[in-house]
Amino acid sequence: MKPHIFHPEAAEEYAEAARYYAAIQPELAGRFYDEVEEVIREILQDPERFFWFDPPAQRHLCRKFPYAVIFLNQPDRVWIVAVMHGKRRPRYWRERLE
Repeated sequence: MKPHIFHPEAAEEYAEAARYYAAIQPELAGRFYDEVEEVIREILQDPERFFWFDPPAQRHLCRKFPYAVIFLNQPDRVWIVAVMHGKRRPRYWRERLE
């Protein structure tokens, strides 16, 4: 498997979402974290199988939370550019590709 790296803003939105769920219920934050980590593991196992969301980016949806992991499958790594809430404006993360 390739290594993965988070864009700094993607890492912050991941942490922010976990804080939001922790404020509601600590166990909910744990479940959110576990689900996102499982999504990342699935991406790393076979990045080519996921939906071409907005080329060159691909997307893998969480099953129980309204989030998606947006990533680029690069030759030496998987670069996670967003941990995006499903109701957020689309393409906001495109500026991170520059």
